[in-house]
Amino acid sequence: MKKKIDINSEEIARLAGVSRSTVSRVINHYPNVPQKTKEKVMKVIKEYNYYPNLSAQVLAGKKTKTLGLFIIERGHLSEDTSVNEVITCLIEHASLYGFYVLAHVIRDTTDPENVHNVKEFFYQGRIDGGIFIGAANHEPLVEELIAEGFIVGIVDQVLPGRNESNRIVCNFNNEGAIMQAVDYFVSMGHKRIGIITSDLKKSSTTSKLNGFMAAMEKHGLSINDRWILPGFYEGGGYTAIEHLVRKSKDLPTAIFASNDNIAFAAIRALNDFSLRVPEDISIIGMNDQKLSAYYKPALTTFRANFREMMLLVTKMVVESILEGAGEESLKVTMDMQFIERESVARIN
Repeated sequence: MKKKIDINSEEIARLAGVSRSTVSRVINHYPNVPQKTKEKVMKVIKEYNYYPNLSAQVLAGKKTKTLGLFIIERGHLSEDTSVNEVITCLIEHASLYGFYVLAHVIRDTTDPENVHNVKEFFYQGRIDGGIFIGAANHEPLVEELIAEGFIVGIVDQVLPGRNESNRIVCNFNNEGAIMQAVDYFVSMGHKRIGIITSDLKKSSTTSKLNGFMAAMEKHGLSINDRWILPGFYEGGGYTAIEHLVRKSKDLPTAIFASNDNIAFAAIRALNDFSLRVPEDISIIGMNDQKLSAYYKPALTTFRANFREMMLLVTKMVVESILEGAGEESLKVTMDMQFIERESVARIN
């Protein structure tokens, strides 16, 4: 490998016998440079292993062709296969457009140092735009960046009336999915139905809870507050089921879990309390992780097409960077596919 030599564009211009502006036009792929001139400049650039200074490019208003991926998560990302799929899909799709991805995990958006570090990426021009995953529905950090005019993509947000042109939002139809889940439970004879939620600060969780309430009302079923279980804390679905079983003998016959990880933990807890899935309590999850098909029992769930979601949000963010934002916010909502397996039983 050639060693990088400390040389600037003025030296490249002198060695190639052209002006500095010509070197700049060659580096930035301007079409009005004669082919022979371009070849002469590129020969010197390759010979001296020259790379233009990023800071100088930023000061000159050039694009860095870099996206920021910001994942807001307190836990361990390596334990969530859905998050890993999201990350790899975004990197893969960004590379198709010639963009790099700078990834950063935000543990706490209320920590001033964390917020400052993220803002630096934008204000220093190290990235051309950012994509946020795992943010609260109204995340002050995200809203401040949008207010400053930066191009921001958000996965999972519903803020009616917020239509800034640099706000790009992608959602799954969570409300529709859980309504379908309740419909399925009812078709299998279930009337005593509960739900394990995740973080209520997130739009997807609120949508699922709203969909659950609406579906129960549609079928004329009573909602037992004791069967609405929080599952976003450490221990998730396991602790939710543990609390439920220890505090009451009055149990639902079916439970919707806000994601497959919560469903897996709930099934383990039910097994530990000698309750069988689906014979005693049926379970439906969401996201369709790879393990879901091989779990015992194989998990009935909803398949979220993360690959298509990340393709869409990446495409919209990149196009807004390259072509400029449109007149109003870009918003996309994707349906999920119901996957029927073994974790729901028919009852009389």
